Amino acid sequence: MNHNDLIVSGIHLDLTPSLKQFVHDKTDRLFRHEERIIRMRVELECDPKQDVAHRFTAKGHISVNGADLNASVASDECHKSVDLLVDKLDRMLAKRHELKKVRRHSASLTTLTDVA
Repeated sequence: MNHNDLIVSGIHLDLTPSLKQFVHDKTDRLFRHEERIIRMRVELECDPKQDVAHRFTAKGHISVNGADLNASVASDECHKSVDLLVDKLDRMLAKRHELKKVRRHSASLTTLTDVA
């Protein structure tokens, strides 16, 4: 993965080198699964006004060919939010991949029936 493809930012949160590395390590899996990712942005936010269970929010934005993917999760701990976000984005990429495969497959069937 090219680290230029990933932008990590913190809102009301001190982005330590270890936290940045944690995000890079976790998102690396997404880049391995989906080679068409153009850019990924991860925003980590700490909102002290929120209740403890939803204090840390992780937002992910993936730029790919076609419609971009956006996800947001909140939890009581920053690292847990990153884990949950990456899992959610992974599911979204997998679902998008399956839909593309189904569309591609059904399109080839209709062209075959048109010919016959």
